[in-house]
Amino acid sequence: MTAESTSTVQRTANILHALGASDVTPESGLGVVDIARRVGREKSQVSRALKALSEVGFVERDPHTLTYRLGWQFFALASNAGQQRLRTVGPPVLRRLVGTVKEAGYLSVLCDRSALTVLSESPGRAVEAVGWVGRTTPLHSTSTGRALLMDRTPEEAGHLLAGTDFTDAGPGAPAGLDDLMERTARARRTGYAVADEEFESGLVAVAAPVRDFSGRVVAAVNVSAPKYRAGRDLDRLGRVVMATGHQLTAAMKGRGRPA
Repeated sequence: MTAESTSTVQRTANILHALGASDVTPESGLGVVDIARRVGREKSQVSRALKALSEVGFVERDPHTLTYRLGWQFFALASNAGQQRLRTVGPPVLRRLVGTVKEAGYLSVLCDRSALTVLSESPGRAVEAVGWVGRTTPLHSTSTGRALLMDRTPEEAGHLLAGTDFTDAGPGAPAGLDDLMERTARARRTGYAVADEEFESGLVAVAAPVRDFSGRVVAAVNVSAPKYRAGRDLDRLGRVVMATGHQLTAAMKGRGRPA
């Protein structure tokens, strides 16, 4: 790679970093002059780079304000990279969690209107849930669902859960959307969700969110166990699972090592 091409790549990366800064919202964006100032380049150089980036969908230009923001193609690639990284960093972290709590652990993502289990780890106990990879569970009656809903407004959750039968659950499940959102708000405050016989009788679980580089919830890590074995220890389990969620989040952002 020549010095000129290296400079072009660096300039492009700096522009994308500038548009992705925490003080830049999708509504406001940045003008060419602001971008040039932030990356320390001439306006003409930045304009040419933005034109090339917009042609491939990495940035978008607002036709009214003439400001730029990150485009759909950038987020599509980031999402795909995040999913790949989750599959890479997830297994060793999940194994450590299960080794610590001695209960079954799972990693799930939002799929349509359910939680899809993508990874699982077993402690080898005689009594445990098995065969969950590739299966879905409801959002309204599981700790995993609540963790995945943590960043959703009541309106967004209502749209996502439209038509849900809240009576089709365990004895401790939320009675309706308002109850669910109250429990979700409580989970947001503590950092982890607790489900006590919500999915089915005799089963308890705790879950915490996993976030991507933008801070968006992209997955949930959870531990579930029979109530007779873990029912009195849910707060401790919750704190351990929350720490695991933080570890996975750091790894997703490239700030932690999975092994």
